[in-house]
Amino acid sequence: MPATNMSIPRPIRKIFLAVETAEGAGARVRRSIGTPQLRNFSPFLMLDHFNVAPGAGFPDHPHRGQETITYMLTGAFDHEDFAGNAGRIHAGDLQFMTAGRGIVHSEMPAPDSPDGAANTGLQLWVDLPAALKKCEPRYRDLRGSEIPAAEADEGRVQVKVISGKSYGVDSVQDLAYTPVWLLDVTIKPGGTLTQEIPHGFNAFVYTLDGTTRFGKERREVPRYHNVVFEEQGDVIVAENDAASGQDVRFVIVAGQILDQPVVQYGPFVVNSREEVMEAMFDYQTHSNGFERAKGWASEIGKSMVH
Repeated sequence: MPATNMSIPRPIRKIFLAVETAEGAGARVRRSIGTPQLRNFSPFLMLDHFNVAPGAGFPDHPHRGQETITYMLTGAFDHEDFAGNAGRIHAGDLQFMTAGRGIVHSEMPAPDSPDGAANTGLQLWVDLPAALKKCEPRYRDLRGSEIPAAEADEGRVQVKVISGKSYGVDSVQDLAYTPVWLLDVTIKPGGTLTQEIPHGFNAFVYTLDGTTRFGKERREVPRYHNVVFEEQGDVIVAENDAASGQDVRFVIVAGQILDQPVVQYGPFVVNSREEVMEAMFDYQTHSNGFERAKGWASEIGKSMVH
């Protein structure tokens, strides 16, 4: 929705580069949340901007206690889990996976990339409220064709409203248990975005293309950076200089702050050290949610076995 004269821009807390590192089996990842720069930014646990060539990937691995949101930017990705769920998302599509009490799955690049190009996307880990940590696992896919779009500033601002609201356009999607807004923004030269953020939500931006100016400070931020905002304020303001000569693109992510401790050990995200030990024991003994892991191996993960 357009900002009123009373709207207060959220100040910038920090800006930092997501440095590319190796992850999984042959994948390259730019991780921003989940690094010493930004450990836990409730409800967000991790943000990876991944780049995975065919033949690499994330073979069979467990999760407990969180949700993952995967947004494909280029290429396609396959997933398969021990409950018999399997599918493929393409560029512009998303998958919302709730691990709940336990899941083991595999995430691998689709083998049919026409030019052998890398498969790129964003994966966000979202904490689950303590009362839902032991829920049954589930998947929800969202196709790019189902995502509504908003326009503003005489067409210079375009927003894919994946979840949440922007300029009067509502995603009408309830895809995660923890309330999360996810907006994919493109601004043409000379355009300015003013995006409302709900109170009680933390918010950040991850930049994908071009150099964008953020906040009343008008800080210039190039691509592959995370811009973290303070909780105070009503809106995020971003602009693309009229003389830039290129579009800018970034995602805005905001989520309801959870008032609970976060104890993470690798793929297990719980609320106490005791629950970490319990998760490891349950996974190793195929119990309390991990029963179906016994003897299971994904078909798509077998491409990694040499």
